[in-house]
Amino acid sequence: MSEPDEPIAIVVNGEPRSVAPGLTVRALLAHLGIAGPAAVERNRVLVPRARQGEVVVERGDVLEIVHLVGGG
Repeated sequence: MSEPDEPIAIVVNGEPRSVAPGLTVRALLAHLGIAGPAAVERNRVLVPRARQGEVVVERGDVLEIVHLVGGG
């Protein structure tokens, strides 16, 4: 059994990572240095931007993050 503060293993854009438990998707984006809007899939399900602050990343999650950049 793991300790409550022990990092959890996740996969972000195909890369294994260890992060603190209890991070929301929005907090994970901040931890990764991603500012501004980002599309996030968690286990192949899109996390709506409005819910990124409440959806908690869990051990074993696979996330795909696309940082949206404006321009033309």
